[in-house]
Amino acid sequence: MTQVHFILQGKGGVGKSFVAALLQQHFTSRNFSPIGIDTDPVNATFASYKSFNVQRLEIMRGDNINPRVFDELIEQILDDNEDSIFVVDNGAATFVPLCAYLFENNVIDFLQQQSCNINFHTVLTGGQALNDTTNGLSNLFEHFKNVPVCVWINEYFGKLEKNGKSFEQSNLYKNNQDQIRGLIRIQEVRRETFGADLDHMLRNKLTFTEAIESSDFNVMAKQRLRMIWRDLNDQMTTLQF
Repeated sequence: MTQVHFILQGKGGVGKSFVAALLQQHFTSRNFSPIGIDTDPVNATFASYKSFNVQRLEIMRGDNINPRVFDELIEQILDDNEDSIFVVDNGAATFVPLCAYLFENNVIDFLQQQSCNINFHTVLTGGQALNDTTNGLSNLFEHFKNVPVCVWINEYFGKLEKNGKSFEQSNLYKNNQDQIRGLIRIQEVRRETFGADLDHMLRNKLTFTEAIESSDFNVMAKQRLRMIWRDLNDQMTTLQF
């Protein structure tokens, strides 16, 4: 069965491309060959990873988004091998257009009827982006009630709490718990050590394996990256994508 993993969030700079890269590495570590698609018309961070060979989907026509390019994406999904895995990283600028396309064309039901397993992934962050990312998740629940959603809780900007309550204690979580496939927590880390090593790896668009094998990282930096990857990969494994 074809798997399609859409990374969707209307707020930029919260870690969507990091999630796409993590999924790509997770499936590769299980001896799959995931097909990465980058639809971000601005940054294309996912496509910048050389080892992934990500396809860049050019969805801009001048200053406007060409929704027919999404048709090409759906055709590619249906034409590929039935055991293919797609990881689609969508930029903040195209969150509304892609969601509108999926909703207006009843794409999710259509793909599911073609034996495609669809999953949404979205990011919630603490700090100033908490309200924006929460609204993005709420919109997914409202418009796509038959799609399981994996919620990535990114604590890089601080603990995800509102009025003293965690996400798991919120009404948004309680009212949509049946639709939530699982939570993956990108834990808050010490900035001077774990954070600095992770930032170095991400700036250079390296996978965890590449960073650990690189002479640009010292022994303890590699140890810390192993710890981060082991934790995140174990969480993804638990959800059994």
